[in-house]
Amino acid sequence: MKDSIRYWLDLADYDLESAIVMLNGGRYLYVGFMCHQTVEKALKAVISSDLDGELPPKIHHLLKLADCAGIYNKMNEEQQTFIKNLNPLNVEARYPAHSNNFIEGLSIDICNELIQETEKMLCWIKQQL
Repeated sequence: MKDSIRYWLDLADYDLESAIVMLNGGRYLYVGFMCHQTVEKALKAVISSDLDGELPPKIHHLLKLADCAGIYNKMNEEQQTFIKNLNPLNVEARYPAHSNNFIEGLSIDICNELIQETEKMLCWIKQQL
């Protein structure tokens, strides 16, 4: 496996572990953020597999990254819906005007589900390599 792919996958795994740490610490806003980061970095690993030493695009939009990776159309409807729903969590965690409204809707159950779905998505993306 190319070093660039391994780099992105290692970061994706680390971010998933961080989401679990955030869940256990009651930091629900950052669970969503870290789940987003996990999928983003996994998608960048797929993109890196086609690049010759170049970096993947410096964007955070999951749908655009999945399309750039050439795997969006391979996703089933459930996976596509998941990344559409996960996509805004990158912004929600970063900007107070968004996060104050968003955090009220988060619970341990929702965050557990986010982590489970992220784990499944990460596994599927790895299989695409």
